[in-house]
Amino acid sequence: MKSFRSSVQGKTWRKDHYLISTDHTAIPVADLINAFASDEFYWANEISTDAMKETLENSLCFGLYDTAISTKTESATPAPKFIGIARCVTDFVTFVYVTDVWVDSGYQGQGLGSWLIKCIQETIEPMPYLRRSMLFTGDWERSVPFYEKLMDMKVMNEPQRGQGLALLERKGRGHPSYGHEGTGYN
Repeated sequence: MKSFRSSVQGKTWRKDHYLISTDHTAIPVADLINAFASDEFYWANEISTDAMKETLENSLCFGLYDTAISTKTESATPAPKFIGIARCVTDFVTFVYVTDVWVDSGYQGQGLGSWLIKCIQETIEPMPYLRRSMLFTGDWERSVPFYEKLMDMKVMNEPQRGQGLALLERKGRGHPSYGHEGTGYN
């Protein structure tokens, strides 16, 4: 039987001249480090090349590319332009933590972020033992409604709604109360 991890490695989606791929080796590390160092990546700081490589190797990554534009890579082979990422920290069986969702500002407003999240949801939805997917966001105005709509997530820290970080979760098929309202186990 093929493992979930092996079934999602190298998975791709295409939309017009855009590509999403779960091949973490295709993500240009230097470009991602530059994104981490930018103001657009307000929730993180730049990390070293080795740390970034290890982060990507230990995650389920969804790289977003513009195939109409080629850029040179470290191997001097032209590659599609890297324009976004979403990273999932997961054990590939019971848990998914969505983080580092980013689309280059020059490409925002075209539905690419929504498409990226829909690809994640399409990938994790069939996981038979998934207990929950989770994420944190500080953007209550845009991101909370975005994830509530596209991933059917629920805010866990409702009493503090609008203050600090929002913790969102979606129960998976492996959760004891899957299909029932509420955030508990019953």
